[in-house]
Amino acid sequence: MAELLVTGGAGFIGANFVHYWREHHPDDTITVLDALTYAGNPANIAGLEGVELIEGDICDTDLVEKLLSERGIRTIVHFAAESHVDRSITGPDAFVTTNVIGTHSLLKAARKLWLDKGTGQPHRFHHVSTDEVYGSLGPEDPAFSETTPYAPNSPYSASKAGSDHLVRAYHHTYGLDVTTSNCSNNYGPYQFPEKLIPLFLLNCLHGRNLPIYGDGMNVRDWLHVEDHCNGIEKVLLHGKPGETYNIGGGQELPNLHVIEEICATVDRAFAADSSLAARFPDAPAASGKTSDTLKTYVTDRAGHDRRYAIDETKARTELGYAPRRTFAEGFAQTLAWYLGNEGWWRPLLGR
Repeated sequence: MAELLVTGGAGFIGANFVHYWREHHPDDTITVLDALTYAGNPANIAGLEGVELIEGDICDTDLVEKLLSERGIRTIVHFAAESHVDRSITGPDAFVTTNVIGTHSLLKAARKLWLDKGTGQPHRFHHVSTDEVYGSLGPEDPAFSETTPYAPNSPYSASKAGSDHLVRAYHHTYGLDVTTSNCSNNYGPYQFPEKLIPLFLLNCLHGRNLPIYGDGMNVRDWLHVEDHCNGIEKVLLHGKPGETYNIGGGQELPNLHVIEEICATVDRAFAADSSLAARFPDAPAASGKTSDTLKTYVTDRAGHDRRYAIDETKARTELGYAPRRTFAEGFAQTLAWYLGNEGWWRPLLGR
């Protein structure tokens, strides 16, 4: 039996990880530390046995130290982050505070409790990061590997790059047992509807425009969140201290292709289930039209990286990681979840 501290565990990826870990490691207990900002939702983990939610800020080092000490925690899985690129462009301060200073706060507490006051027990600080720290790829460039030089292009990715460097430094300077994973674009249940997939899915249901940046040909590697959680599990159990592992979905797709898949899958769902037209009368599919009529092209955002792609060879060969879903399979599951959990997402639309 182990006790984990999961930061940001009421957010999208963190909550999915909490669900995943409870299912696969039912004897372990989990303390979730989450500031419950706009993207943190207690409903994401409500009712889970062996999980306690503590509302608090990772920048509160005293609180982190108290949790580690009183609960005998020897594993931190660090998801807490500001992560929306558009928000980082208009308000970068929050990204530096949470992603850089917050990560440093956690590292200081871990060092103090596990090393300076160390009991000699094994420990692990796992830091969840993003492929965006590597910058942008050209059409023919090889995919990002763990040795790709950092070249962040947005305040968000720059703040995550800074946190990655701090984690690495605490291993090499102080001997803290750390691992880092850099993932590609996640999608799946519990994703706050500001990101592309839930935003466009819900816009299709409500007959709202689908705003496509630039020409829509920006390429991303898409990773179902449960596949991501499986990858993190493998890093926690088998990853080497001080190492970084890239976790990808193996689904490198232009945004326009993703949007067309969303539209087509929504249309098929309406054709197969006549009750959806009554539930979502404003959807084009409710009146026999196609969802792609909602597509609208808008001015590209500042600093928009053209292409991301993940080379997951290291995680595959060293840890046995492999994504289990194609994008079509994963999105069909995601759509089914959102259609079956209207009570979860509808309150968020008013935020």
